[in-house]
Amino acid sequence: QVQLVESGGGLVQPGGSLRLSCAASGIAFSAYGMSWYRQAPGKERELVAAITSTGGSTTYADSVKDRFTISRDNPKKTAYLQMNSLKPEDTAVYYCYAVLMGADVGYWGQGTEVTVSS
Repeated sequence: QVQLVESGGGLVQPGGSLRLSCAASGIAFSAYGMSWYRQAPGKERELVAAITSTGGSTTYADSVKDRFTISRDNPKKTAYLQMNSLKPEDTAVYYCYAVLMGADVGYWGQGTEVTVSS
């Protein structure tokens, strides 16, 4: 059974930091590219950051460049999203997504809520 479990969300003040984790089980983690998406109330889900299976390449949405960092630890089967200089507009439910490189196979986590507010 495939499971992606996000953690690390919560309430933080503007300018603060959070680190999200996505722990995977039931998949050959090192074969999957990992992404973080977010969905704010009333908005569509959007891609925040992505990392290749080896961690050799990353991409970011323009809105989070230079503030967020995606990383992964393949032996621990975990992906991370370090979020710094958080803004109220970063408030959303954050989801991790695992996609098998070269195949149309993907899995979603259940999401973790991030609220940026004073």
